[in-house]
Amino acid sequence: MKLLAPPAQDTSDVPYPEAEHHRWVTPAGLWLWPSMITLIVGTYRIGRPLMGRDELTSWDVSGRSVGQVLATVQHVDAVLGTYYLILHGWRTLFGDSATALRMPSALAMAGAAACVALIGRRLFGRRAGLAGGLLFALIPGVSRFAHEARPYGLVMLAVALAALLLLRALDRPGSPWRWAAYALGLVAVGLSHLIALTCLVGHLALVVMRARRERRVWLGFCLAVLVGVACVGPVVLLGRRQTVRQIWWIAKPDAWGLLDIWSQLFYSGLGAGMVVLLALVAYRERRDAVVFCTVSAVAPVLLIWAFSHGHISYFYFRYMLFTLPACAVLAGAGLAAAARSRRVLVSALAVLAVVTAPDQQSLREPLGHYWAGGPDFAAAARTIGKYYVPGDAIVYNRTQEEALSLGVAYYLPRNLRLRDVFLAESPVQRDDLAAVQCPEPAACLRRDEQRIWLVVSGDETDPLNGLPADQATALRTHYRAYGAERPSGLTVALLVRTA
Repeated sequence: MKLLAPPAQDTSDVPYPEAEHHRWVTPAGLWLWPSMITLIVGTYRIGRPLMGRDELTSWDVSGRSVGQVLATVQHVDAVLGTYYLILHGWRTLFGDSATALRMPSALAMAGAAACVALIGRRLFGRRAGLAGGLLFALIPGVSRFAHEARPYGLVMLAVALAALLLLRALDRPGSPWRWAAYALGLVAVGLSHLIALTCLVGHLALVVMRARRERRVWLGFCLAVLVGVACVGPVVLLGRRQTVRQIWWIAKPDAWGLLDIWSQLFYSGLGAGMVVLLALVAYRERRDAVVFCTVSAVAPVLLIWAFSHGHISYFYFRYMLFTLPACAVLAGAGLAAAARSRRVLVSALAVLAVVTAPDQQSLREPLGHYWAGGPDFAAAARTIGKYYVPGDAIVYNRTQEEALSLGVAYYLPRNLRLRDVFLAESPVQRDDLAAVQCPEPAACLRRDEQRIWLVVSGDETDPLNGLPADQATALRTHYRAYGAERPSGLTVALLVRTA
């Protein structure tokens, strides 16, 4: 007995007979409208926010050769190796502007919106699928990571596509090709982000409800999962060795963190509340479909929260963004059930758009990629570029963060050459993300360098106080501060050699 009706038997549009006469709910429009709106919202002012710290890492690693990328992921960021290789090929074709680097994420989000609409149609009907896809497009967290040069958009696409491929495989459990496609979908999920494989909990719940004692379903599902997990096995082994170094900073979550995570995922407290409310309305709909979406949206968060009380914590909101498609499908079903006419449905979507508009706007401010302000690398670069003289050198406080050097270097004109005074070995030379600094700072100074730019984090009255003691002592011996500017989160000072 089939609990989930295939698309050809979709009858959920009965309360809305007038919809059949409108082109915008045709099979193509069902997924095309959500996809296009997601792309439009996601690319609006896509290049305006300054590059964030993690985005600068993406720019740095993707700019290396394929061999260097593969060597780097042997030491760090193995779980993101696939994304770095994709971005490497992309920037080779389209350049490394902020817009270019972020476009793969925007396109992936548009694809995820199409998958959300198609999943909603299969589970709840055409109207619910369209509503879910449009809701997905309006979630601030979706547009936020549609213009982020990191893999989260690709992760959401992979997870949504894997769910869609599973539904297709369950329609024809005797087709090995559909199970093979589902296995490839799981490989894409694992290669984009290993933690996203917790989506399998929702898939298992669906198979339990759908298959019961049907051996073909269980055989196909188990083989697909084994193949998919086996293919990402090397990444699992590498990532496990690198875990402590990469995410040591994530705190173990408390009970409040489990509640607060939803507003972080949606990037809007009001928006999250509206989506949750609509999801609750969906509980009047088909029970099996509701259970599948609920488990897919909630169970991964609970699992990650539980596992994060062990040796290392994984409970960081970005790692759970892949649950948003399931939330959108469920909320779309609730909206379609509550709205008794097309006018009501459109009005509800308009209200959501208005409620989340301030959050959408704040995400597109120059420092919108930081929770509470951040380092204005572009302003620091403008200061240096304005007063630059050939032969100038530069010093960064790498003990604070490597992103200082990446951020300033990204926004400086490419023809400006500044020797990095205390750099002994660059991250590229080490096939790593961190540099090695000069062990004897005084020995790394040159007599012919009359001017040195200094970039440190924070608002330092004496800029040299932002450096390690040995570096500050070496510079004070031969240089004096000539002037300083303090863009948001940074201090940029010019040091001039004393007579």
